[in-house]
Amino acid sequence: MNVLIIEDDRSIAGLVSKTLSSYGYHCENAYDGEEAENMLSHPGWDIILLDLMLPKVSGYDLLEYITGLKIPVIIMSAMGQVSDRIRGLRMGADDYLSKPFQVGELIARVEAVLRRSAPAETVFSYKGVEVDPVSRRVTKDGEEVSLTAKEFELLNILIVNKNVALSREQLYESVWKEDYMGETRTLDNHIKRIRQKLGYEDVIQTIFRIGYRMDVKEEGK
Repeated sequence: MNVLIIEDDRSIAGLVSKTLSSYGYHCENAYDGEEAENMLSHPGWDIILLDLMLPKVSGYDLLEYITGLKIPVIIMSAMGQVSDRIRGLRMGADDYLSKPFQVGELIARVEAVLRRSAPAETVFSYKGVEVDPVSRRVTKDGEEVSLTAKEFELLNILIVNKNVALSREQLYESVWKEDYMGETRTLDNHIKRIRQKLGYEDVIQTIFRIGYRMDVKEEGK
């Protein structure tokens, strides 16, 4: 996932970029409105994080341009008055974070916006495995595979975020709906069973000190 961070405070931009990068996102920074306009002329952005108080071109002017591009945008601004939030959201922002904010909240907001803006779910097919997210049916070489509810939810999250490294904390809290306390056995055992049932030992990869990634290559590569 490609993230453009438009923020004139380099320390904040650096912290946000470092945090998102540790979760597998590819981040680039723009430090004023003109630089942001130039970077927005290139396609490929999955989400924009936008400060409102920017030099050269205002954040509100950029927001109008970004919403026309149909790219999800989260405002992150010290302008925390209710009127500012209402104006930003009415102009098309998908979410609004008031500074200062916790990086954990930022990650959660980014994940939520990306989920809402994702295209309609379709059947996933790779290396003989087919996963239908609507019927929750999984087959391997045409034979039905029985997954528990947690195994299916975990597999689906990996599919939705294919080729992105997801932390154990992200995966655990998304599936079990409770705080991750650092215990890896439950999650790791579920991953192990999914790998075995689907023959995905080389597809669901362990990312050292982070978590897991579903490695999906284009056909023929």
